[in-house]
Amino acid sequence: MTQTYDRKENPAVTALRMERQFLSRRADEDAYIQLYRDLQPGQNVYWNGFGDPPSITFRANFDDVEFNRARQAGRALIKGRFAGGNLGWIMPEDLELFAALYTRPLTKTAGTQLEILELIRRDGPLNIQQIKAQTGLLVKHITPALHRLQQAFLIYEDQYDGEWDRGWYRFAEVFPDVNLTRYTRGEALKIILRRFAYRQVLFDAEMARSFYKLPAKEIQTAIAALVAEGVLTEADGGYMLQSDVELLQTYTPPPPHFVYAVHRNDVLYKSNEHWLKERFKPLYERLPYDHEPLQYLLIDGRFHGAVVGRFRNGPYDLNDVVCDLSNAKERKDEILQAVQAVNSGRVPARFMGAAL
Repeated sequence: MTQTYDRKENPAVTALRMERQFLSRRADEDAYIQLYRDLQPGQNVYWNGFGDPPSITFRANFDDVEFNRARQAGRALIKGRFAGGNLGWIMPEDLELFAALYTRPLTKTAGTQLEILELIRRDGPLNIQQIKAQTGLLVKHITPALHRLQQAFLIYEDQYDGEWDRGWYRFAEVFPDVNLTRYTRGEALKIILRRFAYRQVLFDAEMARSFYKLPAKEIQTAIAALVAEGVLTEADGGYMLQSDVELLQTYTPPPPHFVYAVHRNDVLYKSNEHWLKERFKPLYERLPYDHEPLQYLLIDGRFHGAVVGRFRNGPYDLNDVVCDLSNAKERKDEILQAVQAVNSGRVPARFMGAAL
C-alpha cells in the first residue's frame, strides 16, 4: 500500500491528525513531553538550527527550543545517531528502545576506530582536540570514526549545551544500567509504530520508512503483527489504530484552518518526504532562478505548495512561493504571513511567479 498525494483523505482523519500533533491547538509542557516521546528522534530546525536544541515547531504554547535546551542541560534529552545515521535527540528512558532500532554493530573494526575506542576506554572522556593531540590523527579521520563508534553504541557524545567542545565517553560509563539487547528490532518497531499511528492517525509503511529510515520489509512485518493482534486495522489504503476506527465513527471536529511554512526536519515533512520531494516539482522546476524547496506549505492540514529559493548561512533567498490550491490568490496574504513568520519577517520576491 502506498500513500500518495492523490488520495482523498477523510477530513475527520486530517483534523484528528492536526489535533493529535497540536497543530490546530497548542500543547502545554506535559502534553508536549508526550508528543515529543511519540515523535522521537527529535531534530532541530532544518539548515539554520545547527547546534540548537530540537524543536517540534508550531506545536507548543511556549518556546520549545528553550524548553529543550533546559532538558538537554539536565540530560532529559540525549544525543545519538538514529534514523539513517542522522543526529537526533531522544529521552533517556527510551534509550533501550532506540538502541534496538538503530545499533550498527562493528563487523570490521578499522584501525582508526579501534585506536580511538581504546584511547577513550583508557583515558576518556576526551574531546576531539584531545584525541588529536594524543594520536596525531587528523580531525577529518577522527570524526567519522567517532560517528561509527557512536552508531555501534560503544561511545557517547555528551552534548548537554550548544558548545562544540564536548566530551566522548564509553557508553557503558554513562549508561551502566542500560541493556542494549532488551528488545529485538521487531519488538521495538511494534512499540514505535503504535506511537506513530496515534500521532499520524492514518499511515502506511512508506510513511514509517520515510521517517524512521528502517527496512521496508521489517516495518511491514511489524505492521502485520500489529494487525494480527488487533492493534492496527487496514483502512483507506493504510493503517490506523483499531481504537481510532471506533473514535472516528462519532468524531466531528471543525475543519482545521491555518497555514504553516514547514521546515524539512518537521515530522510531517519527514514522514511524507518520499512523495513530497516530487509532488510540487512541476510548479517550480522550470523557473529561471534558484528554486530549491526551502519550506513546504501546510494549509488546513494538507501540503499544498512550497517556498523555493536558495539556502544560505544567513537569510535564505526567498525567490518564489508556489501553491496548487485553486483559491491560492484568495489566501495570498495568509500564506505570505506564514512564510514571513519563519523567515524573520522577510517577504518572498514573488508569489506564484508574480513579483511582490
